[in-house]
Amino acid sequence: MSTGNAFLVLSAFLASGVEMVEALTIVLAAGVARGWRSALAGLGAATLALAVVVAALGPALTHIPLQALRLVVGALLLVFGLQWLRKAILRASGYKPLHDEDEIFRRELAEAHGAARLERGSLDWYGFTLAFKGVLLEGLEVVFIVLTFGSAQGSIPLAAAGAGGALVLVGGVGVAVRAPLARVPENAMKFAVGVMLTTFGIFWSAEGAGADWPGSDASLLGVLGFVVLSSFLLVRLLRRERRSVLRTVEA
Repeated sequence: MSTGNAFLVLSAFLASGVEMVEALTIVLAAGVARGWRSALAGLGAATLALAVVVAALGPALTHIPLQALRLVVGALLLVFGLQWLRKAILRASGYKPLHDEDEIFRRELAEAHGAARLERGSLDWYGFTLAFKGVLLEGLEVVFIVLTFGSAQGSIPLAAAGAGGALVLVGGVGVAVRAPLARVPENAMKFAVGVMLTTFGIFWSAEGAGADWPGSDASLLGVLGFVVLSSFLLVRLLRRERRSVLRTVEA
C-alpha cells in the first residue's frame, strides 16, 4: 500500500471514529432516557438517509476531473482541518476545556429526562428525533470525509474501509459496555484528525493548483512533519503565554 493510501485509510478511520463516538453518546442518552425502541428507530432512519446521500453523491464525484476535484477537496479539507487543529491546540494548551464524553452524556440524559413525552405511533418522538439528528449530523461528516478523501485519492473503497473499521470497533464496544466511551483518547484523536485533514488539504490543494510534489505521495510525510511540528510549537507557545497570564493575575 502506498504512503498516500495508508494515510487515507488511517485518516478515514480516526476521523470517522471521533464522529461515531459522539453519535454513540447521543444514541445511548436517547435509549436510556426515552426507550431503546425509539432510539434505535432514529438510528435506523438516519442510517437510511445517509445511505441515500452516499448513493446520490458518490457516483457524481467520479465524473469530476481529478485535478479540479483535488483543488476543491483540498481547499475544503484545509478549512475543516484548520478548524479541528485550532480547537485541538487550544485544548492542549489549556485555553479550551478538554472534550468530556461523560459530561456530554450526563447533559443529554438530563435534557432527555426533562423533555415532555409525545408519542407518535409506538415511538417516543423526542427519543427518535434526538437519536436521528445526532446520528445524521455526525454521519454526514463521516460521509463527507469518505467521499472527499476517497474521490481525491482515487479510491473511495479504501476510505470506506477505514470508516467501516471505525464503525465496527466503536459500535462493537458500545454494544458491549452500553456506556459512553469516555476512556477513548478522543482529544488526542481530534488532534491527529486535525493534523491529517490539514496535511491532505495542503497536499491536494497544491496538486490541484498545478504543483508537482517531489516524490509524489511520499511528500505527504514532509507535509505531515511540518504540520505536526508547527502544531506542537503553537501548543508550547500558548502554554507559556497562559502560564505568564496566570502568574500576572495571581500577583
